[in-house]
Amino acid sequence: MTFEPPFILAIDQGTTSSRAILFDAVARPVAQHAIEIRQIYPANGWVEHDAEEIWQTTLACCRVATKGIDPKDILAIGITNQRETAVLWDRKTGVPLHNAIVWQDRRTADRCRALKDAGHEAKVSATTGLLLDPYFSGTKVEWLLDHIPGARARAERGEIAFGTIDSWLVYKLTGGKLHATDVTNASRTLFLNLKTLAWDDEMLRLLNVPRAILPEVRDSAGDYGETVPDLLGRAIPIRGIAGDQQAAAFGQACFNPGDVKSTYGTGCFALVNTGSTAPSSKNRLLATSAYRAKGQTAYAIEGSIFIAGAVVQWLRDALGVIRSAAEIEALAKTAKPAEGLYFVPAFTGLGAPYWDPDARGAIVGLTRDMGAAEIARAALDSVCFQTRDLLEAMARDMRDAGLDAPKALKVDGGMVRNDWFCQRLADLTGLPVDRPQVTETTALGAAYLAGLSAGIFSDFSDIAKGWALDRRFTPETGRAVRDALYDGWMKAVGRVR
Repeated sequence: MTFEPPFILAIDQGTTSSRAILFDAVARPVAQHAIEIRQIYPANGWVEHDAEEIWQTTLACCRVATKGIDPKDILAIGITNQRETAVLWDRKTGVPLHNAIVWQDRRTADRCRALKDAGHEAKVSATTGLLLDPYFSGTKVEWLLDHIPGARARAERGEIAFGTIDSWLVYKLTGGKLHATDVTNASRTLFLNLKTLAWDDEMLRLLNVPRAILPEVRDSAGDYGETVPDLLGRAIPIRGIAGDQQAAAFGQACFNPGDVKSTYGTGCFALVNTGSTAPSSKNRLLATSAYRAKGQTAYAIEGSIFIAGAVVQWLRDALGVIRSAAEIEALAKTAKPAEGLYFVPAFTGLGAPYWDPDARGAIVGLTRDMGAAEIARAALDSVCFQTRDLLEAMARDMRDAGLDAPKALKVDGGMVRNDWFCQRLADLTGLPVDRPQVTETTALGAAYLAGLSAGIFSDFSDIAKGWALDRRFTPETGRAVRDALYDGWMKAVGRVR
């Protein structure tokens, strides 16, 4: 296959790895490289990353993915990232003040509970579209300012910068010249007014966070400066940013109200486009910015599951029942019927629609004749059942908004390369599951945004025509069986709450 310039470099900085993928002018992947990053667990329920390691692995991936390519042929860079992870750094030196606090981290659960008990959640939800949960950046930033000696005073003087991972990478790539974020990442902080898409002073006062540390909010397809020339051979424009789930929806061409996608990475995130008006959820899902590009603003309702692919990692790293994630499909296929066996992977609490930070994982219904294969299948089933949790809540919100309930589910992420999992997902949700030819749609979405801003793609329809189906998985399990299995899941969830 021959690839013709110009190229777009997509940076996909995720929870477990940093990745760079080089795409050609028709969005075909040319080259890529990924490096795993360390997971740091200082205490029960705490999760951190080394921000400097994130930067160095990202840069290394970019250099490998572009090796042998003339830098003049790379027209633009797009960035997508794990979203709610919070970093504070010194504005002058660029040195992080502390490890990044990861989106999975639950250390601020008590603070969120206190804010709820004080009656603030309704206002927070109405303003930001979010709920009071440790998942979001806001209480993480407050914790950092309160626990790093001198940080709060320095923040008030404007000496410290806060950013989600996109802002951190832009700062490093531009040599400290730009401190900015896009609307999608900003909408996950608890600081952004979802209707105005501007920082909200009332939210900042509630969380004791000074405005001086915040980045500038820009469009998802827009100008984010250019790289320091010696990093990648020349100064390359940065032209697109979106949080990972919004980028995946963009890569799946979810441009119309009612379009739904679900991404299976470390966690699982289902997102439905709700159009140009900021929505609200009555079913404990999240309202969020989907993108702002080419003069168009789109919103979405999202459901977030904290543990999806991470349960496969746990089976590999903690139990040792598989040597690699790819082995789980073969193992699950060998499982005997194990009625009543449920795996609730609430390692860091339960996300939507439960939002229970104190829930913890459990395997329910074990009998003597069950083993590694049955547990592996129950682990994969847990991701399917959690997806149904989201889809049912989402369907109710969509009906309230005058939209049809989902008729099919576009999927992406590492887990969907597993055919058995995709079929099981269709069987346990009752929806056809559509897998695209390019399953790395998160990086693809970042490339599309950068290409849209740089003029490689003319408009949204130009992007949409590039979406191609690899395979549709249709449900083979009857509704009565499916509902009975789901009823058992609901009882198992009740046991851990």
